[in-house]
Amino acid sequence: MKTESSTLAFSAFMALLIGCAGITATLASNSQAILLDGLFNLIYFSVALVTIKVSKLASRPDSESYPFGYSYFESLVNLCKGLLILGVSIFALVDAIAALLTGGREISAGLAVIYALFATAACSLTAWVMHRSQRHVSSPLVAADKLNWLVNSIISAAVLAAFCLVMLFERLDWRGIVPYVDSLLVMAVVLLCLGVPVRMASQALRELLNKTPDETIAEPVRQAVARGLADIDTQEVRVRMVRPGRLLYIMVHVVLPKALHESTLAHQDALRQQIDEEVRRIYSPVVCDVVFTEDDRWAAPSCGQLVKKHA
Repeated sequence: MKTESSTLAFSAFMALLIGCAGITATLASNSQAILLDGLFNLIYFSVALVTIKVSKLASRPDSESYPFGYSYFESLVNLCKGLLILGVSIFALVDAIAALLTGGREISAGLAVIYALFATAACSLTAWVMHRSQRHVSSPLVAADKLNWLVNSIISAAVLAAFCLVMLFERLDWRGIVPYVDSLLVMAVVLLCLGVPVRMASQALRELLNKTPDETIAEPVRQAVARGLADIDTQEVRVRMVRPGRLLYIMVHVVLPKALHESTLAHQDALRQQIDEEVRRIYSPVVCDVVFTEDDRWAAPSCGQLVKKHA
């Protein structure tokens, strides 16, 4: 899978395949844990179709209608994914608690084990494909999909282990425990994995709200800007940046001394080129706007990280 579209299409196909298998297995086994897995994958398939479209949009240049490009759609899709997974998880948790309070539910463990084996193998294969594809594809959409399939693999493996226990309990004639295993399994899986959709949604929401990226990205970029301006005397340099989806947008305000007469337009353009090259060594894709001024009020010193010059 060497292209983003083909990787996401494979992910969508596997979600549909596992989702259909899960719904079919639920009808035969009466397992809510399998139903949760099936619904999760069918919902993810529907979102994956939108994801494929967004991945194509994100590679386009800006337009009259979207002057800042389409990268915000990536954050929006990841927010929807996180919220959908969170919603299904909470629904499953409430249903499992209700089942426990009413005596649990009987399940057909043999069919459930067959499904769980298939789901564990399919999810693990898809997670491996997503991981391998990241050697050729740098995409937050693929990264989010990889995280999803890793979680899905863990869930399926837990379901498999639990249903194997059900078969063991039946052989040992501990039938009083069996009706509660499915509900307890759903509760355990939801509680263990609840942090994943929460982190996915919160990260996407921060991007949509134009929050500065993590310092692991922001600080190296500030240092790159400082290196790009190392050969010129400056009074103040302020850097603002946001990262919607894969695109890093940087606004640099450079306050020059009034005595600097050599700063012609050609000289400023050369400095812009130098800053852009330094930043691209750290991160890409990037849009870097550099504004030069002699009046610090245009640099809006009330916000924006102040960049310190290297000694």
